[in-house]
Amino acid sequence: MDTKQKQLQAFERLLNIMDDLRKKCPWDKKQTMQTLRHLTIEETYELGDAILDNDLNEVKNELGDLLLHIVFYAKIGSETNDFDMADVCNDICEKLIHRHPHIYGDVVVKDEEEVKQNWEKLKLKEGKKSVLEGVPRSLPALVKASRIQDKVKGVGFDWEEPHQVWDKVQEELQELQDEVVAGNQDKMESEFGDVLFSMINYARFLNINPEDALERTNKKFIKRFQYLESKADQLGKPLMDMTLAEMDVFWNEAKKL
Repeated sequence: MDTKQKQLQAFERLLNIMDDLRKKCPWDKKQTMQTLRHLTIEETYELGDAILDNDLNEVKNELGDLLLHIVFYAKIGSETNDFDMADVCNDICEKLIHRHPHIYGDVVVKDEEEVKQNWEKLKLKEGKKSVLEGVPRSLPALVKASRIQDKVKGVGFDWEEPHQVWDKVQEELQELQDEVVAGNQDKMESEFGDVLFSMINYARFLNINPEDALERTNKKFIKRFQYLESKADQLGKPLMDMTLAEMDVFWNEAKKL
């Protein structure tokens, strides 16, 4: 691995390239924070895919793409005299030092849980009116639910035992079923959301990341369905012309792979 000096030199090289791009490249000159936003989100998901695939070379590449975006935003900020890359780095350094008094101060913690609790307390002291202010509004709903639950846990609002959460899941399932019988679409949607929220909570108690678990199932389904498609193609028979029983034969084969 490179020394810290070489890492700093590489970062300076990227900053210099960004300077060139903003001066000379027609596309890069046109970009704003608003036009980059959706591209940044896309790059973040691509990094997530690489991590799930355990493809470390691709993780490296995607981290580079994200770092480019960070440098890009900082460059745009410097052009309006609002902030530059030094401000970005110094701000996060100061935040980390302030929120880690057990490292940079005289606070003593006994475990990871106390670290999280102190983190949330410090954020409130910094002027946050709610522990939930730090949860981005634009997060996907499943991820947002996980973050909400993590946040409130940090201030002690949580179940004590996993079986209590499972009981809540069962309760929400029954309430959903009651609304299905009643046929009220709006209330069905509301209760379905409660079921999902409680299941995400249960996943947390089982130390399972619900996003990772669902993506694992997505990949499993895709792999099995593509096996089914390949078998149908070998038979020269479109899926739409196959019966469900015929498809189930290949589906069950795929499950054994």
